[in-house]
Amino acid sequence: MSGRCGGPMKTGQTPSADEVIRPMTGIQVDSDLEFSLLGINDAEELFSVVESNRAYLREWLPWLDQTNSVEDEISFISMSLDEYEKREGVIYAIRLGGRIIGTIGLNWIDWGNRGCGVGYWLSESHTGQGIVTRCCTRLMEHCFDNLGLHRFVLEAAVENHESRAVADRLGMRLEGITKDREWLYDHYVDAALYAITAPEWRTKNQD
Repeated sequence: MSGRCGGPMKTGQTPSADEVIRPMTGIQVDSDLEFSLLGINDAEELFSVVESNRAYLREWLPWLDQTNSVEDEISFISMSLDEYEKREGVIYAIRLGGRIIGTIGLNWIDWGNRGCGVGYWLSESHTGQGIVTRCCTRLMEHCFDNLGLHRFVLEAAVENHESRAVADRLGMRLEGITKDREWLYDHYVDAALYAITAPEWRTKNQD
């Protein structure tokens, strides 16, 4: 859900070395919107965006209290790069006109069962412009068309209506409500679990 930490469902047999594929390091969304693999050199800029959006992000994301310095950001990026090398996930910086405005990525990748789970956040000043929907669409295309994945999952807190609206716009199916899915500082939140498969996606977008 959070777009920061790894999730469950990493079961299944990983492909052998000669079959290894991994997410691209950079993906263009449109003329001025792209996302690129988060690197250590991004730590200062990323932390600045987090710091200026702290109160806004804290409503639904559980990791703000553990991100209090550029050093904390470096630790997170190092962990995410390690997961990328292990092919367990990927975190991208969302860039608009070259500037970081948020992140998007795969919190987990289950190569054996060909599934993945998306996570993201966006600075408050850039919400309401369709940016997350466009980025998710492009990431979904990459997962289905380039990585050979079959199932794409999005989880959002039940009361997080903005993220749930993203899932609806993507044509994802609500599969159920997960009770007490995430500990959010001082309380549990239930989550709505959405998913779509590659054949469903292609059918919805064949026009």
